[in-house]
Amino acid sequence: MVFHKGASLLTKLRSRAVQQPGLRNSVRWFQVQTSSEVDLHSQLKELIPEQQERLKKLRSEHGKVQLGNITVDMVLGGMRGMTGLLWETSLLDPEEGIRFRGLSIPECQNLLPAAKSGGEPLPEGLLWLLLTGKVPTKEQVDSLSKELRNRATVPDHVYKTIDALPIDAHPMTQFATGVMALQVQSEFQKAYEKGIHKSKYWEPTFEDSLSLIAQLPIVASYVYRRMYKNGQVIPMDDSLDYGGNFAHMLGFDDPAMQELMRLYVTIHSDHEGGNVSAHTGHLVASALSDPYLSFAAALNGLAGPLHGLANQEVLLWIKSVVGECGENVSKEDLQKYVWKTLNSGKVVPGFGHGVLRKTDPRYTCQREFALKHLPEDPLFKLVSNLYEVVPPILLELGKVKNPWPNVDAHSGVLLNYYGLTEARYYTVLFGVSRAIGICAQLIWDRALGLPLERPKSVTMEWLEKHCKK
Repeated sequence: MVFHKGASLLTKLRSRAVQQPGLRNSVRWFQVQTSSEVDLHSQLKELIPEQQERLKKLRSEHGKVQLGNITVDMVLGGMRGMTGLLWETSLLDPEEGIRFRGLSIPECQNLLPAAKSGGEPLPEGLLWLLLTGKVPTKEQVDSLSKELRNRATVPDHVYKTIDALPIDAHPMTQFATGVMALQVQSEFQKAYEKGIHKSKYWEPTFEDSLSLIAQLPIVASYVYRRMYKNGQVIPMDDSLDYGGNFAHMLGFDDPAMQELMRLYVTIHSDHEGGNVSAHTGHLVASALSDPYLSFAAALNGLAGPLHGLANQEVLLWIKSVVGECGENVSKEDLQKYVWKTLNSGKVVPGFGHGVLRKTDPRYTCQREFALKHLPEDPLFKLVSNLYEVVPPILLELGKVKNPWPNVDAHSGVLLNYYGLTEARYYTVLFGVSRAIGICAQLIWDRALGLPLERPKSVTMEWLEKHCKK
C-alpha cells in the first residue's frame, strides 16, 4: 500500500533528518517524487481502487477486532473518547497534535510548496496532500490553483439570496445561506437523479467539492464587504493563489497578511473527524446529501460557541481585559482578571481542548508567526502573558484536563494586527478553511462506499437496568 510503505520510509528518513539536517532535502525529494501527475482527478483515479481493496481487506480480515470498551461516562459525555469513525485525511494525537496524512504542522511548513521561498504553505498544497497522501510539486500546486480560479464563479442568485438577509445578521448566518444557495448547481445531485452507479459517486462529489472550495472565498468576502465595507466588492486577482486571493478580496493586500491567510487556511483545514463541524459534514453526507448540503450543515455546527465561534469570543475577551486593565497589564492584575472571569461562571476562551493534552501546535505556529512579524504588538504580548498565567490557574481549579492554549487563543490577535478587527467575522474564516478537510474526506467517503451513519442510542432507564446486571 502506498500510504503504509511511504509512511514507513518517511518515518525513517525523518528520524535521520532530525540528526542530520542535510537529509531534509532527501525527505522532500522522496515525497515529491511519489506524485508526478499534474491533474488531481487523475491522481485520485489511480489511488481509489487500491484504497478500496485496502478497506475491503480490513473489513474481511479484522472486522471483528474490538477497539475498546464503551462506558456509561462515554455515552453521557457526548461520545467523547469513543473510536467510531473512519477519517483518512488527518489524525489527532493527544500529545503530538494534528498530523495531516502523517505530517505534523512544522513538517507541512517545511515540505509543502509556498508562494515565496521560506514562506507559509499554500492551502492548495495541503488539499492535494489530504486527497492523495502525497506532497505535491510546485507545478502541481500551481495547476490546482489555476483550476480553483477557473471554478471560482458565483451565480448572481447567491448574492441576491444573501442580500435578502438583514445586513446585521451574523456573518455565519449569511455565509451558510450563501452556501445553501450554491447548492442548486450540485453535479452530484444531478448525477444521482440520472441514476449514476454508486462506484462512480466520488466523481461528481469531486466536482462539487472543488467548485465549493473555489467559490467559498468569494462568498465569504462578499459577506465581509457587505457588512463592513459598504458593499464595495473587490474582484479576484488571477495572479494570486487561494490564500492570497482571499486576503485580497477581503481588502488586505499587505504581503504579510496574505502570508497569514495562507497559514490560517492551512492549519484550520482539518482536525480529524470527531469535532462538531467535521462530524456533522460526514454524518449528513452519509445520507448521500451532496457536498453543498453537507458543508452547510457543518457550518451550522461550526457557528456554535463551543466550536468555531470560540475564535470570536477570545478576541472579545482579550479586548475586555485591555478595556479594564489597559494594554500593559501586569501578570498579577491579569491573574485577578482571569479569576474574576472564572468566578463569574464563565470560561477563559482559547484554553483547553476536547482531545489535546498539550499546547495546540496550531497555537505554536501562530506564535512563531507573531514572533517573526509582530513581536512588539501589545495584544501579542498580552497573549504571551496569558500563556504563562492561565494554565496554572486552571490546574489549581483541578477540573480541567487540558489547561493549555488552543488554536483560537492566538488567531484573533494576528488578524486584528493586520486590520481585520471585526471579531464576529472570524468564524467565517474558519469555515472557508475547514471546507478543505471536510470536502477532501467526503470524496474518500464516496470512493470507499462508507455507509449511512447510524449509532445506537439508549435511554437512562436502559443504562440503569444494564448497570444493575
